[in-house]
Amino acid sequence: MPRQDRIRSASAVRASIASAAARLMAEDGITDYHHAKKKAARQLGLTDHAQFPDNAEVEAELRAYRSLYHGEQHPELLAALRRAALELLELLADFRPWLTGSVLDGTAGEHSSIDILLFADSAKEVEIFLLNHRISFAHGTPRHDKAEAVLVVETAVADANLVIFPVACERITLKTRDGRPRERIRAEPLRALL
Repeated sequence: MPRQDRIRSASAVRASIASAAARLMAEDGITDYHHAKKKAARQLGLTDHAQFPDNAEVEAELRAYRSLYHGEQHPELLAALRRAALELLELLADFRPWLTGSVLDGTAGEHSSIDILLFADSAKEVEIFLLNHRISFAHGTPRHDKAEAVLVVETAVADANLVIFPVACERITLKTRDGRPRERIRAEPLRALL
């Protein structure tokens, strides 16, 4: 096979995996990009050695999917998720909260969680705050090696993951799994976005 055909073929495979992974994320509620890509590749009959798209490619396909199939409902759901996030950002202002993840970047759907980064001296401090405000929470599994804890709280719209980092980590630029800087915003810019 000529080199140009191999490049075109690899590009088509990446596009197919990205599209299938986006569909799985939108319909089945898969939130882990790598898991979605592996499952998409299996569904397409490809091996684990296929060249996977990066997260940005899947994210672009997810936006296109939501625009095409959830055009009218998606903006309403996204606004409701962002309003719930804003309430949490305001409530947790003492812990220097930042909104991040799919609710911020606009790819959130009905299965998505609200991701909020908190910076505190200790996770216990946040737990005591929530208990004092009679807010129930459960412990989640941190997906970042610097995170001290993840507390999951329910909102009227979706669960929110409160990811607690030491105060010293606030100035560090957190990255996504594919190396891109993780976007994050505070309450005021989120209010303006709404």
